[in-house]
Amino acid sequence: MELKHDTIERIIREALAQMSAQGIAGAGLSVEAPASNMSVEAPASGKPPQRDPFLVSIGVSNRHIHLSRTDMDALFGPGSQLTRKKAMKQPGQFAAEETVTLKGRKGSLTKVRVLGPLRKETQIEVSVADGFTLGITPPLRMSGHLDDTPGVEIIGPQGSVTRDRGVIVALRHIHMPPETAASLGLRNGEEVDVEVGGERGGVLRKVVVRAAEASAYEMHIDVEEANALCLKNDDLVRIRKI
Repeated sequence: MELKHDTIERIIREALAQMSAQGIAGAGLSVEAPASNMSVEAPASGKPPQRDPFLVSIGVSNRHIHLSRTDMDALFGPGSQLTRKKAMKQPGQFAAEETVTLKGRKGSLTKVRVLGPLRKETQIEVSVADGFTLGITPPLRMSGHLDDTPGVEIIGPQGSVTRDRGVIVALRHIHMPPETAASLGLRNGEEVDVEVGGERGGVLRKVVVRAAEASAYEMHIDVEEANALCLKNDDLVRIRKI
């Protein structure tokens, strides 16, 4: 026998009334009759899902050079200024239109991009393979740590200079504001592991935390590291504390 919907609803209501009379409802049990449309919806929170704070975007760094004022004058002319080409994620930093040639004892690298603004001392950042091309062995270093590094000749449109130091392979690192570091339980200079997903994923070890004011949350790797793991700009990877 097929029961109609109103008959089912009447039976349920009578059962509820009987249960209430026996004190079952007062024992902490709550029973509700089904709504007539038989649909149940979860309440919407109205808030977007929170991103994992340990996820950080990738910035892939190709070979480039930071120039001092003295070397800028020698390469591009006295009083010359860098021409802004593209802003970078780190506040105040940009890629310039200007490029130079690097010349080593074995070979040269052309169209090496100048990054601004100018610095106190010239610094050249290349890959391991670039070092082979130039005939030098630049060490793995953090930016600004230039003691015991090799030099190279730098050639610009208005002249050239030969630096006796300043060429490095940059250590992979993560820029972040101090408040971000604190929220993640990290300290400036600390080393972390970073997990990379995808078909060529893996774990990058000895990634240095660089916590400083006026920093954007971003991990920097060079082109060799990016190619090895099939990473590109703005891909997300995950920090894993050691």
